[in-house]
Amino acid sequence: MTEAALAVDNARLALRDAELALDRRTVTAPISGVVGILPVAAGNHVSSTTEIARIDDRSEILIDFWAPERYAALIDVGDLLKASSIARPAEVYDGEVSALDNRIDAASRTLQVQARIKNANDTLRAGMSFQVTMTFPGDSYPAVDPLAIQWGSGGAFVWLVRDGIAERTDVRIIQRNTDTVLVEAPLKPGEIVVTEGVHAVRDGAPVAVARVNGAAAPAPPASTSVSSTGG
Repeated sequence: MTEAALAVDNARLALRDAELALDRRTVTAPISGVVGILPVAAGNHVSSTTEIARIDDRSEILIDFWAPERYAALIDVGDLLKASSIARPAEVYDGEVSALDNRIDAASRTLQVQARIKNANDTLRAGMSFQVTMTFPGDSYPAVDPLAIQWGSGGAFVWLVRDGIAERTDVRIIQRNTDTVLVEAPLKPGEIVVTEGVHAVRDGAPVAVARVNGAAAPAPPASTSVSSTGG
C-alpha cells in the first residue's frame, strides 16, 4: 500500500513538472491581431529576449507626424484631421490627434504629433507613409475693392467716409485677389471706402456719396461726389 501511494505521489509530481514545462513553452499574445511571418521555426532555441512574432491590431492605425512650431499652440488632443496614404492617395481617412510631445525638436523646429485613424476595411498596414491635413482658423482682414487702393509717399492708403467727411487711412496689403484686396487697417465692417472720384477727395473735406455698392445713395448736400463700397 505504501509503495502504491508513493507511486501516485511521484506520478503527480511528474504531471506537475510536465505542466510547468508546457507552460514555459507556451507563448500567449497580450493582444489579438494579425501575425506576420515568424522569424523562428520548430526546434529553434528561444529565450525571454527572442523575438517570436509580431502581432498587429489593425482596427486602428497609429501614425506619427511632425508639425511646424508655429502651429504647436493650435494643436490639441482630440483635434480632427484627414490622412491619405502615399500608396493610396485617392482614399482619405478621418483621424484624431491622440498624443503630443511636450517639447519642440531643436534641430527641426517641429512638434511630434501622434494620431489614430480607423482602418475598418483593413486596407492600411503599419509602416505606411501618410500625408496629413489639419485645418486651422486663419486671420481675418478687411476686404476692399482694388480701385480703392491709392499710393502715396508713405505707401498704400484708402479714403474712408466717416460722418460725411473724407479720412485718409493707411493700409498694408496682405493679399490681392481678382475682385478684392485684403488689407491690414483699422477698418470696420460696413464702413464706406471710396472707389471712384478718389482724385477729387481731400482729407477732412466733405464728401457726397453718389453710389454705395452700385446702388444710388440718397441725394446729399453740395460737396465732392464719389462712388464707394462697403469696407
